[in-house]
Amino acid sequence: MEKFETLTGVAAPMPIVNIDTDMIIPKQFLKTIKRTGLGTALFHEMRTNDDGSENPDFILNKPAYRDAKILIAGANFGCGSSREHAPWALLDFGIRCVIATSFADIFYNNCFKNGILPIQVTEDQLESLLQASERGSNFTLTIDLGKQEIQGLESGSIPFDIDSFRKHCLMNGLDDIGLTLKKADAIDAFEGNMNESRPWV
Repeated sequence: MEKFETLTGVAAPMPIVNIDTDMIIPKQFLKTIKRTGLGTALFHEMRTNDDGSENPDFILNKPAYRDAKILIAGANFGCGSSREHAPWALLDFGIRCVIATSFADIFYNNCFKNGILPIQVTEDQLESLLQASERGSNFTLTIDLGKQEIQGLESGSIPFDIDSFRKHCLMNGLDDIGLTLKKADAIDAFEGNMNESRPWV
């Protein structure tokens, strides 16, 4: 998993509440178990017209936001089914951080396991971020995970809370497998001792 220390990029405003996982990645794209290739289907029903062409009015299709790394959305982001394909699709598109006033629990947890930082802010803070992000590529945010700050607003930085263990994992690029491999020597030693003390097992 790629380390997350600081992130600077364009922030795309999507002031919609209750964006569910089927909106993020529709069910017809869940046939794969690969984490790559899903970015093209991100927000498929909003991004494309009925004939398959791009919807020019959708925020991520606009030139200023095509390379957005940060998404600013409304409350209850990631609700609906628990599909892990949702953070996979965001990450494959290039989104490394989602800012909202609240998140669905399972989606929130899945973000950390896939190198995405979900940040919860207040309604007033969200409004300030949305207004600033409307400037498109003329405005960038910096997410400093070490300092736990959203930087770039003229009014000053916005602090955010994060669990210390999750912060450690993101900053060191450790998913569940990476955490297990950190204990590889202890696991090997335990298995060796088991083979000697209980060869019949």
